[in-house]
Amino acid sequence: MLMTRSMELGKRFFGEKAFGTVMGYLKKDPEQNLEKALQTVEKIAVAPNHKRYARDIKKQLNENPAIRQYISRVINELDENVHDHLINNFFVNASLVGVPRQNKLSEELGFSVPYTILIDPTSSCNLKCKGCWAGAYEKHHSLSFEEVDRIVNEAKDLGMYFIVMSGGEPLMWKHLPELCRKHYDVAFMIYTNGTLIDKDTAQWMREVGNITPAISIEGGRETTDQRRGEGVYDKIMAGMDHLKGNGVAFGFSITITSENADEAYSDEFVDLMIDKGALYGWSFHYIPIGRRPDLSLMVTPEQRTALVDQVRHVRTTKPIQIADFWNDGELTGGCIAGGRRYFHITANGDVEPCAFVHFKADTINGKSLKEILANPLFKAYQDRYPFSENLLRPCPLIDRPEQLREMVSETSVQPSHDGADTILEDQMAAKMDAIAAAWGDRADQKWSEIKEEKSAGKEEAKV
Repeated sequence: MLMTRSMELGKRFFGEKAFGTVMGYLKKDPEQNLEKALQTVEKIAVAPNHKRYARDIKKQLNENPAIRQYISRVINELDENVHDHLINNFFVNASLVGVPRQNKLSEELGFSVPYTILIDPTSSCNLKCKGCWAGAYEKHHSLSFEEVDRIVNEAKDLGMYFIVMSGGEPLMWKHLPELCRKHYDVAFMIYTNGTLIDKDTAQWMREVGNITPAISIEGGRETTDQRRGEGVYDKIMAGMDHLKGNGVAFGFSITITSENADEAYSDEFVDLMIDKGALYGWSFHYIPIGRRPDLSLMVTPEQRTALVDQVRHVRTTKPIQIADFWNDGELTGGCIAGGRRYFHITANGDVEPCAFVHFKADTINGKSLKEILANPLFKAYQDRYPFSENLLRPCPLIDRPEQLREMVSETSVQPSHDGADTILEDQMAAKMDAIAAAWGDRADQKWSEIKEEKSAGKEEAKV
């Protein structure tokens, strides 16, 4: 019954016959019929970018063996209930159905309707990781089920069917299974430290089918335990085993620092994640905010340049999907924050433009999502987008800090917690400017190389 209900939106949007055709291809022989399914999606998709995505995937299937291997993993490693929800909620509801509605409403309302929301249901956490981006928030806040339920309902009305959760530790929020069951048509992703994923947790995730954990890890055992605490690495490995054994879709999340940059996308680490069952990986460059910020942990310009090539290597040789935030501005069209494609709700109801920009743009208390999305700080973000023509410099916090200072000043927003504004002031601001300038020189050179490669590729294609 649950699976049938999750398909209703896709059937209504595409029509019974077209939807049945796509699902029939995938059910009968997904590996052999994927190209036929993509051809159908290309015909029925409303948004031009979705038609382009379908064409791009078909092209990659023929040119990149890792894509076919990845799709085979998705088909063969996931539980059937998880597989059905992954297709319907993420690809159909959140993307093919949701994005055109978001675009239509954005035109009508005069401000961006994002693709997703990052919600912290609780600020409580069972770990105290060094340099945690959320480490400076107060630890006694939690949102009620009713508050989160309202936000999710309003999000769906706006076309958002992908909801991300962080914290704190979201698995410490007792209402999570109930929320997933009620909103069976939504794809949920949680950023979790992974230490609370036991057999029972993996089983309820398999049963609801519409949640995917992104497990925080720093690399190998030594690197992970050094930042997260002794024994954490082994708990993460056990949690991944529980998820894989239950056919739950999951990935990893890694904070890249000057200390683990070489390890983060090494063949050894990525192969381990694939072997453990991870289907995707997100990497975030260390930002000097939160608990005891340390500028020395920021990746160097040389390391960040190397990461561009390392990520390309993984994408073309490994059966896993990855995103390196800050270096992947080309894929996202620049910064995604400030309500353009996402924003952040803290555990006390504050609204921030980004999980790493701790300034209060608004509050969910007594306000609808439509009211929140129209706030002045989000408008300032969207007016300045994309912050730099070089999409290797997408971020107004670490790549163009002068622009963040301007936005904060002109909108008179207040910091979300004590010390959040330090990064924009005095000596800290001068240091951030210097770091941004050093990366700017490297980034401009790398951006030119990328454009030359693309131009050469187009010429070869013509021949």
